[in-house]
Amino acid sequence: MSCSRYIELPLGVSNVSLAGDLRRVLAAGLSIKASRYSSYAGLRPIHGRLDRRRLHKTVGRKFMISPRCEATKVKLKLRLDHQVQFGEHHALMGSAQSMGSWQQRIPMNWTDSGWVADLEIDSGERVEFKYLIVLQDGNVIWEDGSNRVLDLTESESLELVCRWNDTKSHDVLEVSEVSRRVEESFTNGSLGEVEEQEALASDSEDDADSEFIASTEFVQEWQGREVTFMRSNEHKGDGIGKWDTSGLDGSAFDLVDGDKHARNWWRKLEVVQKLVTNTEGGLNRLGTLINVSIYLKWINTGQIQCFEDGGHHRPNKHAGIARYIFRELERMISDKNLLPQERVVIRKIHPCLPSFKSEFTASVPLTRIRDIAHRNDIPHNLKQEIKHTIQNKLHRNAGPEDLVATELLLGRVTKKDGEYSAAFVEQLKIFYIELKDFFNAGSLTEQLDSIRPSLDELAISILDDFLTKKKRLDDVLGAPSDGDTNELIATMHALTGLRAALLKGLESGLRNDASDTSIAMRQKWRLCEIGLEDYMFVLLSRFCNVIDSMGGSEMLVNQAKSRSVNDWNHPLGAVVLGIRHLGLSGWQQGECMAIENEVMAWQSAGIIEKQDGMKVWALRLKATIERARRLAESYSDTLLQIYPTNVEKLGSAFGIPDNTIRTFTEAEIRSSVVFQLSKLCSLLLKAARAVADEHGWDPLVPGTAVGTLVEVDRILPGSLPSSGSIILLVREADGDEEVKASGENVAGVILLQELPHLSHLGVRARQEKVVFVTCEDDDEISSLQKLIGKTVKLEATAASVLVSPYTEDVSADHKAPESFSTSASPVQPIKFVLSDPVSTLDLVDAKLETSGAKAVSCGRLAQLSEETKNAFHVPKGMVIPFGAMEAALRTSGNEAMFKELLTKVETASIESGELEGICKQLQELVSEQKPPSSIIEKIASTMPVNARLIVRSSANVEDLAGMSGAGLYESIPNVRASESDSFGRSVAKVWASLYTRRAVLSRRMAGVSQKNATMAVLVQELLSPDLSFVLHTVSPIDKNEKLVVAEIASGLGETLASGTRGSPWRVAGNKFDGSVKVFAFANFSEELVVQTDGEADGTVRKQIVDYSRKSLSTNGHYRDRLTEQLTTIGFLLEQKFGGPQDVEGCIIGQKIYIVQTRPQPL
Repeated sequence: MSCSRYIELPLGVSNVSLAGDLRRVLAAGLSIKASRYSSYAGLRPIHGRLDRRRLHKTVGRKFMISPRCEATKVKLKLRLDHQVQFGEHHALMGSAQSMGSWQQRIPMNWTDSGWVADLEIDSGERVEFKYLIVLQDGNVIWEDGSNRVLDLTESESLELVCRWNDTKSHDVLEVSEVSRRVEESFTNGSLGEVEEQEALASDSEDDADSEFIASTEFVQEWQGREVTFMRSNEHKGDGIGKWDTSGLDGSAFDLVDGDKHARNWWRKLEVVQKLVTNTEGGLNRLGTLINVSIYLKWINTGQIQCFEDGGHHRPNKHAGIARYIFRELERMISDKNLLPQERVVIRKIHPCLPSFKSEFTASVPLTRIRDIAHRNDIPHNLKQEIKHTIQNKLHRNAGPEDLVATELLLGRVTKKDGEYSAAFVEQLKIFYIELKDFFNAGSLTEQLDSIRPSLDELAISILDDFLTKKKRLDDVLGAPSDGDTNELIATMHALTGLRAALLKGLESGLRNDASDTSIAMRQKWRLCEIGLEDYMFVLLSRFCNVIDSMGGSEMLVNQAKSRSVNDWNHPLGAVVLGIRHLGLSGWQQGECMAIENEVMAWQSAGIIEKQDGMKVWALRLKATIERARRLAESYSDTLLQIYPTNVEKLGSAFGIPDNTIRTFTEAEIRSSVVFQLSKLCSLLLKAARAVADEHGWDPLVPGTAVGTLVEVDRILPGSLPSSGSIILLVREADGDEEVKASGENVAGVILLQELPHLSHLGVRARQEKVVFVTCEDDDEISSLQKLIGKTVKLEATAASVLVSPYTEDVSADHKAPESFSTSASPVQPIKFVLSDPVSTLDLVDAKLETSGAKAVSCGRLAQLSEETKNAFHVPKGMVIPFGAMEAALRTSGNEAMFKELLTKVETASIESGELEGICKQLQELVSEQKPPSSIIEKIASTMPVNARLIVRSSANVEDLAGMSGAGLYESIPNVRASESDSFGRSVAKVWASLYTRRAVLSRRMAGVSQKNATMAVLVQELLSPDLSFVLHTVSPIDKNEKLVVAEIASGLGETLASGTRGSPWRVAGNKFDGSVKVFAFANFSEELVVQTDGEADGTVRKQIVDYSRKSLSTNGHYRDRLTEQLTTIGFLLEQKFGGPQDVEGCIIGQKIYIVQTRPQPL
């Protein structure tokens, strides 16, 4: 007889579940064989899935439900000791039927100790198998080496511990069928690693199980000590624990030290109350909330134990403290200065608090258990167990373990129908419901029903609509379709509407004079809306499963290529709803709204019937989905920033097992809506890229490079290997980086984020001849990470990018110098003349030797604008020439110190930190100087009255053919010359930017002496543009001289120039035939705008961009016309300035302004 096949799913190892908790994973429809530590009794496998009604297990132990197999079967437990990237998982495939017969991959399940799978295979059989990584988009990576081979013996049970890519060896453990003893960990109640346990119930016992639905989420996550049913008062007030406060401070110290003296639950809650109510806003409050959320989580899962301490306080004590904490948390939520991170953490604290409804704040709450313990229709021994294990314990020192004990007791008495009095069982069930209510551990449906009396008619109708749809979905759970997309989307809509209604009711905040009853009901509302967000995770998970079963991204691609996008509507609708839930949770609400608007607009627009209509549709949709995934990643990144360090500190102090500490944050991410949202976005992105004929790579600087692949977070000088050619795999960039200044041995860069082609970083890399590509494809990134530390060849063309292992000897050809040296062909800076006495110059009077190339080009642009009768416009401007900075240093008596520091900086060491120190001194010295008041007065009188100005650099070492200096020096926007102090400080900041570490290193690399560099200042009227652009009059990627390539962003141009995450509109116009190509749509989240009604304080304002309101995204005719205009202007400037140009400008209404042009690096 063959066995039905299902797998073990560890739903709660070390306080976490693979997908949040058992209820979520069951509702998500995942096939499972066995489950986790703790919960209630009596599950049997039905059609390969776990029946929620019958989960039989022992608290604190891992359990298995064994399929009924003949004795010839060997139970094989496979454990792979390897971790994968976020969003990926392991699977296996092999020759045996239970291994998929090399046709079907068998998913493995994530636990603290590795990835596991439980199989049954005929004894004596020889099997071959391999492990693989399943990527987010469904593609796989096989482990290296030959097939693993296993000859199965007559053993009843085997466990194999394997290591990734090591296919020749594994550790084999023979496990007997009898249950092994669970060893208690000598920490705060945490259990150590647990081996396989015995199969629990016999067939006859299973058949006698009742239909009682149990196993709450609360109990499922329990990992504390085992519950022992006592017949006398055997509770002990002392317990083993660890409270190591060394190295702790602030709230972490207070929690650990306070817990040492707070043995029972209410005292621990009191510790939390003091911390929460005595903290102020800002980072200190955030740190306190983070630590409190971790602490309460570990208490509720039993990893921090609660003991009796000899006191006698009924549950009303706990309820009163919880009410105080809840009020304080709600007060924080209403604080307009609440940090987004604080909001995230507060939502994780709420479910850890008990209820404070009136029945629990009464002088003698939860009395039903007393009556149950004194019933005459139950055996004496059972009476004693109820009295001493639950009743007396609950009324002296209630704690989370009491719900665990009650659930186990209920499982015992309902195991066999008719064994106990029906009246007794009914009363115990009622008490169990009451106790769940006290611990706020009821199911979502129970929680929602509890608030029904407080809802108006409209809200009740919304609630009923959701519950009806939820029940219909629950009824089909486990069926082949698992609910179709129509039903899932309808349920998600109903859920979202209900959650929005609840949050609307919570908006008003908590009044100081609110009654205890209204506060208690508010807590229930808050828990319901949090529970609805959790259930949204379940629905999105099931939705992703259904889409995968329909063909996933391949199905969507085929639909689009047939010029039909109907099947895209539900996945895009699911993205909209997932984004809306992030907004409802208070996460970047403006960004959420903009993404929603865009997705719905692109859905409505569909594919326009013209030659490139399908590609334009795909590119536009791709931009928005990338933005949505970026939003999801920002939430995950926040959890990664706020939790790991705090978890590690508290975990070490409390003696929490390492595996619990290690997996805490990942579990929080995996159980959140953003996890499923990210998966869905990855699927849609893969499809959109395929429709647009893209491959996930974007070459900024084509070429070929060979070197060791080195992974870094950022490009930072002094942090890279100094010998041997290297290719950098860079996680993020901000646009200020100087590649060669970070290391002459850098041959290539692979950046794992999007970057404008014409950004300052892209321009500098092009000028330095560094091969530069970006990559956002998950599959390619996974492949790259396998090559880290190996010599690779990076080949980039305009059409493709290839990274492959390189086995030839590269030491001779690619040896890097030991330190920085001057270029073989040093750049010749402009020979300057220091003006004395210093006075301002009009733009038309600017000369190279007095004002620098930037100011001179702006003067020529102004003249050209007049000559062409305003083919383009140029903002009015003036120049503070070379010599003004030096004159200010002389006037202040700092000239000698300046020259001394300038001499030192020439030879200062990078590695020792000397260079950074001297650069800092130079900047501080120069930034303290002030231009003469006569200069400021002249500018104020010449520029329009109260005009807002921008103060820009015009050094003699920028905008040159061999040294663009793009983005190297400061520009200070939004200042007024009439405000002399702030204007003077802005000029000094621009002067001081000549001596940043980055600028000094850049000049070293170009062979320019620091004493030969000086700075003029260009002052121009500040424009408030609708759009900003950068033009290259020769295509920078394929060097096509017929094309003018433009990158455009909304608002000020700094968005384009910097390394801001996102992409611009990227278009190209042909100089000769007028044709237009579209390569990318913009998805920057924010635009920079000038506050025309605010202070002229040197700052600009950020505001969210909604591209469904931007003509460049919505209007193809406008896009083509603007591209044609920019192409004409670019071609004109190329001819007038005598060569390819790198042009910056902006658009205000119908007018095009040019603010700068310089030679384009080729």
